[in-house]
Amino acid sequence: MRFNIEARLAYAFATPCEVLLLLEAARSDDQIVHAETLILPPQAEMARLDDDGNGERRAVFVANGRADITYSAQVEVLPRNATLAGERAAAIRELPSEALPYLRSSRYCPSDRFTRFVDRQFGRFAGGDKVAAILNWIGQEVDYVAGVSDASTTALDTFVDRAGVCRDFTHLAISLCRAADIPARAVSAYAWRLEPPDLHAVAEVYLGGRWRLIDPTGLAPIDGLVRVATGLDAADIAFMTIFGSAQLIEQSFEICELAARAA
Repeated sequence: MRFNIEARLAYAFATPCEVLLLLEAARSDDQIVHAETLILPPQAEMARLDDDGNGERRAVFVANGRADITYSAQVEVLPRNATLAGERAAAIRELPSEALPYLRSSRYCPSDRFTRFVDRQFGRFAGGDKVAAILNWIGQEVDYVAGVSDASTTALDTFVDRAGVCRDFTHLAISLCRAADIPARAVSAYAWRLEPPDLHAVAEVYLGGRWRLIDPTGLAPIDGLVRVATGLDAADIAFMTIFGSAQLIEQSFEICELAARAA
């Protein structure tokens, strides 16, 4: 599937600030960036801090006054196997070194607090079946409700409140998977068919010898996700990090499918 994506941001900066952007589609094995344009304020000096390991595309620039930012791209998402049933979870000793950090607790994912619950609730399952059971439990027990969480909300808060948005669903799924000794990490993505359009927080779990995308909210098809960034939790995948302060003027995100080309 091939998609057009576009992000438009407008912020006001009272004083010069450095800004880190994570808006650009990642260069990864499961998607191809065919064309893209990043437009920053005139005279903005940009530096690249790309992460070759995850294919992330990071841009840093200095903003002052009104800053208008536009990113557009045409991205092809290759077929993904979203099947979880029957997939094997690797023993810790079999995991690649790059997966090991995603077994540990992090700022928004205190997985060590969920070990007893996971053992009792999901102990009869293994591997991909356990992840599927976790996602099913979240879908039944947690309501998608805007405004009940904020930037400080952790997976433990969401577990208690039983409500949140994509970020909260993702943090809870990651925490439960890590508590089950299954590596899990956060992913930001442009999400086809998500309403309203936004940068969507989803997750990846390491099963069957590779990373597999999952959407704990169930709101977007896996083949309609254009990945941007990956990390331990939301702190690592924010689309904009401002080293200072700024006021939001407006922002929008769009993704639409391109018609298949005739053979």
